[in-house]
Amino acid sequence: MKTSRFSETQIIAILKQGDGGIKVKDLCREHGISDATYYNWKAKYGGLEASDLKRLKEVEGELGKLKRMYADLALENRALKDLIEKKL
Repeated sequence: MKTSRFSETQIIAILKQGDGGIKVKDLCREHGISDATYYNWKAKYGGLEASDLKRLKEVEGELGKLKRMYADLALENRALKDLIEKKL
């Protein structure tokens, strides 16, 4: 997947400029992005503050850890069940 030229905090700053009254076409021309990109960003990041974005990233990281922990435990559980079935 292609990475963006802009960080998420830069994207939020651009969206705030758009909310501040600058025309979308002028804003897109200034930053070298298309109108579609602007509206995609607005759909994804609209209404977020930088602190909200930081907290969202922390929560997503924690969720990833929990998913890995669950997968490991489920694998161990399955292995133990198979072992018990073989012995009986």
